[in-house]
Amino acid sequence: MVDTGRGRARRRITKAATAIAAGVAAGGLAVACTASTTTHAGPTEDAPRPTVVLVHGAFADGSSWNDVIEKLRADRYPVVAAANPLRGPASDAAALRAVISNVGGPVILVGHSYGGSVISAAAAGNDQVKGLVYVAAFLPAPGETALGLTNQYPGSTLPGTLNPVPFTGTDGSTGTDLYIRQDKFHDQFAADVSADRAALMAAAQRPIAQSALEEKATVAAWSEKPSWDVITTEDLNIPAAAQRFMADRAHAQVTEVAASHSVAVSHPDVVADVIEQAARATH
Repeated sequence: MVDTGRGRARRRITKAATAIAAGVAAGGLAVACTASTTTHAGPTEDAPRPTVVLVHGAFADGSSWNDVIEKLRADRYPVVAAANPLRGPASDAAALRAVISNVGGPVILVGHSYGGSVISAAAAGNDQVKGLVYVAAFLPAPGETALGLTNQYPGSTLPGTLNPVPFTGTDGSTGTDLYIRQDKFHDQFAADVSADRAALMAAAQRPIAQSALEEKATVAAWSEKPSWDVITTEDLNIPAAAQRFMADRAHAQVTEVAASHSVAVSHPDVVADVIEQAARATH
């Protein structure tokens, strides 16, 4: 058979199409390989975020986190502000573990002030907790107390502002609740917050049992989990030197800010940013 010009043209088109198909396949494979080896420093836009569980300390309540919560939610982090009973590290940690279990999935645990003692106990041996963030907080080692760590360094003026109130528990036990006197609250606890807002915080403050500040820690989750620490250099509750000592011992990643003890209210952007750093690093 004579090979016509039209037949030769059809064969050239067929060969070209085959070559194009092979190139597309090879290119697709290259793209697939590239995608499979790409890594991310933190959650992508579509990846689920870990839940941030916030734990307030003494003389505060869950509303102390409001501005931090707003910033975290804007960045699509699910948030729970746990109610801290303020009765003692062991019993408060048990209550917090129930909250964490109910949340499900990975958690970044954040504690302010005495709340640091609580998260240090609650997170020990808990694989659900991926990172710890301490905010002007205690990081006690086993055998240490919040009161002992405060008194280890000079600078706290808290004792002279306290109003002790005796109480009787439902089981008949007695104890003493500690409040900060409302006329002392602004200067002592939240000097860099407006007077009007500090007055609201003072009226809504939750008392802590004195025995909670004297209860010894039995575990320290910061020894087994990555931690971050916001240190407040103008703090009149926990001296900055005490905060630095605890953060250094825990090998925490530190952010220092010139702020009062109530840094989550006065500098919520700083606190939220550190929490998100922890979330990205551990997710």
